[in-house]
Order: sequence, then structure tokens, then C-alpha cells
Amino acid sequence: MRRSTVSLANRTCSHGAVSPCSLTQKRRLDTARRLQCLTCLVFLAAFSTASAFAEATADRSAQLAPTRKAPRGEPLEKYDNPPAPPRKIETSPRMISQFGVFTSYQVNVDASGNNIIGDAANECAISVDPTDGNKMAIAWRQFNDVTSNFRQGGWAYTTDAGIIWTFPGVLQNNVFRSDPVTQSDETGNFFYLSLQSDQNFSFFCDDLWGSTNGGQSWVELSPDRGAGGGDKQWLTIDKTGGPGHGFQYQADDGANCSGSGVEFQRSTDGGVTWQAPIVIPQDPVYGTLDVDTNGNVFVGGEGNTFYCVRSSNAQNGGQTPTFDQVTPVNLGGDLGFGGINPAGLTGMLFLAIDRSGGSTNNNIYMLASVIPPGRSTTDVMFARSTDGGLTFSAPVKVNDDPVNPSKWHWFGTFSVAPNGRLDAVWYDTRNAANNTDSQLFYSFSTDAGVTWSPNVAVSNPFNPFEGYPNQDKIGDYITIVSDNTGGNVAYSATFNFDPDPPAHHEEDVYYVRVSPAGGPTPTPTPSPTATPTSTPTATPTATPRATPRPRPTPHPRPTP
Repeated sequence: MRRSTVSLANRTCSHGAVSPCSLTQKRRLDTARRLQCLTCLVFLAAFSTASAFAEATADRSAQLAPTRKAPRGEPLEKYDNPPAPPRKIETSPRMISQFGVFTSYQVNVDASGNNIIGDAANECAISVDPTDGNKMAIAWRQFNDVTSNFRQGGWAYTTDAGIIWTFPGVLQNNVFRSDPVTQSDETGNFFYLSLQSDQNFSFFCDDLWGSTNGGQSWVELSPDRGAGGGDKQWLTIDKTGGPGHGFQYQADDGANCSGSGVEFQRSTDGGVTWQAPIVIPQDPVYGTLDVDTNGNVFVGGEGNTFYCVRSSNAQNGGQTPTFDQVTPVNLGGDLGFGGINPAGLTGMLFLAIDRSGGSTNNNIYMLASVIPPGRSTTDVMFARSTDGGLTFSAPVKVNDDPVNPSKWHWFGTFSVAPNGRLDAVWYDTRNAANNTDSQLFYSFSTDAGVTWSPNVAVSNPFNPFEGYPNQDKIGDYITIVSDNTGGNVAYSATFNFDPDPPAHHEEDVYYVRVSPAGGPTPTPTPSPTATPTSTPTATPTATPRATPRPRPTPHPRPTP
């Protein structure tokens, strides 16, 4: 535009140096100069906006939110924005992010397999069909537009071991949902426990959805709010051959349907109905639960310290569950809130049990990213019990870099493989000069967590402060499910880049396969018909926009 205008103004007048042609030439030249000036001003304005965003983002890295012990007695998931108004949906190529031998595939894509520009997705839970490892489902918090914090129950499924993902939509349109949790039973049925709330915070209740086709479609098993429960709930299923086979159990953080404290609930009919809630001793919150091979249920979470709480009679459908063992557990610190995840947790407590049938059978393991005493950053810490939860080992640090009070090891999670191997993943800033750019790291243990393998980075670094959906956090957790050769990970990252002012990266959900072998393993294998999308591993360029859309302004963080 500028070149053609200037070229026209500089042409020689065919009528000589006198005459109106000289005046015309002068007017054209003045017009060209004005256009140049206007273009320059527009460019400077755009540059200034992008620079302001970059400075604000840099300020987030330099001035983190204060880190404090995870709060109690307050819901972490609130209905705080109405749905964003409808908008034109634009797309760019989906992201396939290659890092060494590890490949991360974007999960939250449109019907054509493309990245959706302007949305956000985080807090992801993965389930794997134990009868066919090619079939998996991932659930997440779906934000259709980052200008609103209104979130819904998103999900996607794969039938080719995680290469191609299909995102059919949300569980219910325009229904506020959060805290997605998924599980599978031993036959490959999937379950999706989802939190509901309303604009008045008048309830925090769950309902359960089921899928018999690998997550391709879901049916609501309990009516809306019919599963009881509450905020930061978790779900597990009894897969043993005992009297509690098929029973489902959940625990919440105390902001719940009944308002009676941190509660435990049971369903004996596959999640259709849920029995009256029972308060858990010591009120352990922000944790998970699991079942050993004898049908005993163990709940892990943090009260005034971490606890492992047992119910040995929950498996008896005719009895009201009671808790007959409460064990304090030292994990070398506390769960955190804020800091690198300003409006969220820096990790949850994960409890899992070995059901390998070998020498480590029924070992109970607990892992969390905790804030050690005197620190404001986190380490991934682990403890185990070899006597049914009666006692636990001293805490072991899983991240193997030297202690550095500036580095974060956050969102730690793990799972136990059927053969007893432990797989752990977490976000890690050890390689970041700014101490906040994060990578997904992996470590495994083959000796019940006594020792852990050298830590391995499995993703490209990403900026966790960008792409916020009008809420300053990238969720509260990530998840992994293991099989005998490796682990299947669902995590959020900001690899996609939107160049429109203010230029920024976007929060999306990714799948990556990890293994002791260092990448994809022979099983599960992709189906022969799967065709990977031919997307460059570099950050894709977004398609042009017709009209820029307003975005939330980043808020500088106070210095801790």
C-alpha cells in the first residue's frame, strides 16, 4: 500500500514543470506522506500494545503472586462470569510439539482437527481402556472464549493411541462445569464426574456420566447434582473380585452439596444413586482415593498435615462406611496456592495403590508438589506404606536437581503400572532463566519408590502465565495412567501462538506418551488406519482475523 502510493507521487509529470500537473503531483506527495505517517502511527500503536502485554507478562515472571498454604473451607471453583457472547470461530493448524523422542499431540481441536483460536482448556483428566490401550478419553475445563471465565465440561477421545483426537463438544451447552475427573473400570467403561455450581454459589454438587464406547459419547447416569459430592472431588472404582466390586467412591474438599465438612460418598449401583455423605476424619482435602486388592478404601489429602484414612467396610453394601484407621503422613511440606499458578493450587495430593500381585502388592503411595519449610517454591515429594497404611516412609524428593529456592516443581502426579512400576510427571522450571517457563518432566521407579530414575524433560518449555481465560491459573492438576510399558499423560501447555494484538500463547490440552524406554513404546500401538496430521513442529501461524477481539488485560502480580 505505502510503496504503490509513494511510487505514484514520485512519477514525472508528462506536462512539464509548470501547470496544474505540478500542483497535482504536490498534492499526491502530501497525501502519500500523510498515509505514511498514519501507517507508522498504527504500527506504533500496535507495537505499543504488544509491548505492554509483553511487559505485563514479564512482570508476572518477575513478580509472582504470593505463595501460601492451600486454603481450606472455600470453593476453588466458582461461577464468576456469564458465557461469552457468540463469536466467529477461527482456526489454525493443531499443534504437534516434538521434543527429542517425545511427541505431544493437541487434544482440544475442532471437527476438522484444527486448533480453535481464542478458547482455552486446562485441568485435564485421562482414562485408558485397560482392554485396548488405543482407546482413551481426556476431560478438561473448556472455556469457549478467554474473555469469559465461564467453563464447561469438555472432552475428547482417541482410538489410535493418542495421535488423532476428536472433540465432539461439551457435556451440556451453557451449563457451568468444573473439576473434571475420569476413571475406567476393568472392562473399559469410562466414567466422568463433573462439578456443577450456579451464579449465586447456592450449591456445589456433582453428577456422573458414563460411556460404553471409549468416550465417544456420554450418558448422564445420575441426574444433575444427583451424585452429591462437591468442589475438588475425586473418584475411584473398586476393580477387585470382592463384595465391593464395581462400587464407586468419591471425596470432596468440604464445599459441597450438604455443607457438612469434608465428605466421602459411595455408590453401589454403578453411579446412578449415591448414599448419604459421611464426614472423613481429619478433613483431608485436595487429594485422591484408591482401593487395595482386599477392597479397603484409602483416602489421601491434607488436613493440618497429610493423612491417609482407611475404610475397611465400605465394600460391604449393607453397612454404613466407617473409617477405622487414620495415619498422618510427612511429605516434607504443605500443598501450596498461588505463586507460579496465581489463582490456583501448585498441585494436589495423589494416592495410588499397587495391585500388581507381586512383592509390592497393596503398597500405598502418596505424592505431591509441596512447599518445604522456609521456601516459597515447590518440590515433588513421595512417601510409601508397606503395611497397609499403618506407617509411612520418610519423604523422598523425586526431582533430582539441586535444591534451588527459585525453581518450581509443580503439578506433580503419578500412577502405578499393573506390573508395579511407578511413573511420575510434573511441571519443572529448572532449565528456565526466568525461573517460571515450565517443561513437563518424567521419572519412574522400579523399586517401590525407594529410588527414582534420572529426571527427563519430555516437552518443550512454555510460559504458564499466558492464555488465561479471565482466570489466572492453568487449572489445578494434570494426570497420568500407566500400563506395563509406559504412561499416558494429559497436561495443559501454551505452545500455540496467537499473533493478533496482544500477541500471546494459548492454553490447550495435550497428550504425550512417556516410558522408561524414552518415548513411544511398542504397546499400545496406533491402528494402521491412523493418519497423523502433517503439522510442523514449530509454532503454527494463526489464520488472519477479520475483526480483532478484546482480550483480558494481564494484571501485574505483587512481589511475595
